[in-house]
Amino acid sequence: MSDKNPTSPILNNCFVIVDDVDAALAFYRDAIGLDVRQDVSQGDYRWLTFTPPGQPEIEIVIQDYKAFGVPMSEDDKSSVADLMAKGVLSSLVFEVGDVDALFEKVLGSGAEVLQEPADQFYGVRDCAFRDPAGNMIRFKTPLASSEGDADAGA
Repeated sequence: MSDKNPTSPILNNCFVIVDDVDAALAFYRDAIGLDVRQDVSQGDYRWLTFTPPGQPEIEIVIQDYKAFGVPMSEDDKSSVADLMAKGVLSSLVFEVGDVDALFEKVLGSGAEVLQEPADQFYGVRDCAFRDPAGNMIRFKTPLASSEGDADAGA
């Protein structure tokens, strides 16, 4: 029995829609380094789940928007595709130990860069890419504060 507060919500799943599950598989598994937990097909509907290494309790569900069970007109599908390509429908933010090293790894996959690594006034160094469907994926590393955090990882 867990000693966690029974009414405290715990994030378990987040969803990202794509237009090509195979392209997403290569990006999220090979370029980013997430672990594939599930690759499931049910008729025309296929979804993937990934977990960040070391965080098996969190699943990122990748699903094809054209076949995820919500009836859509062709106009609606076109609108969704336009918004997804602009990166406004889904985004994920991952914390990494070295955002510059991760940037070089993802850049080597050919992913589209939205922002090269930069220090932000709110205390992180971050960068951003688009996944193959256009969704924005950000990576951040907390900046050491000026008082003592620089030695925290030593």
